[in-house]
Amino acid sequence: MQRNYSGSGPGRLLVIGIGPGGRLDRTRRAEEAIARSQVVIGYFRYLELIRDLTTGKDLVSTGMTQEVERCREALLRAQKGQVVGLVSSGDPGVYGMAGLALELAASGGFSCPIEIVPGVSAAQATAARLGAPLMLDFACISLSDLLMPWEIIRQRIEAVAAADLVVALYNPRSHKRRRQLEEAAAILRSHRPGNTPVGIGTAVGSEEELILLTDLDRFLEAEINMRSTVLVGNRSSKNIHDWFITPRGYVL
Repeated sequence: MQRNYSGSGPGRLLVIGIGPGGRLDRTRRAEEAIARSQVVIGYFRYLELIRDLTTGKDLVSTGMTQEVERCREALLRAQKGQVVGLVSSGDPGVYGMAGLALELAASGGFSCPIEIVPGVSAAQATAARLGAPLMLDFACISLSDLLMPWEIIRQRIEAVAAADLVVALYNPRSHKRRRQLEEAAAILRSHRPGNTPVGIGTAVGSEEELILLTDLDRFLEAEINMRSTVLVGNRSSKNIHDWFITPRGYVL
């Protein structure tokens, strides 16, 4: 399948991943997509992260939990002939805006061209700071139960733990939501030793970045919030001179 991004008219929607936050973690393709955009739409924090790229552009921001409104506004403007950049943190296809934009376009009968511009995900950026924890098979699981019942999330954690996959936990803890991370830790601990490496990256790529390498027995003692990504190793993962490494199996 080959997509034609040119379309029959001037309007188009660019769903752009801006990376975890810092300028150095943005891709050239993402910056060029923002430069092409007449309108840039996003969560207000994300627009603040790219303010160096949006001078003179029409900016539309909304708050948290207003993703549907953002996507619909972006599609409406693109349908009317504008080039619209809908920005998403990390990669737009990893807990981002890409899926919602495509679903709304189909259900609403929008015919404007849509292009997905990938970005560096939080799991990738955190992994790079820690070493090489994602060298082998891994899974990503969000602990937020706003859109997914906790029982389903819990079943997935059980399956990942039993399969001995390295796991990246997104949205691990908030002020109101704390038991989910504790339950996830207990499930993982039932399948893996307490000294299994655990890495935590908070606000990765920003001036507030915090990176911590600890283990499964102690990581709940750390400061973890909605800006954190938690990487939990498998049974072969190691802490080698403060590098979090999951061996791929090469013979040394």
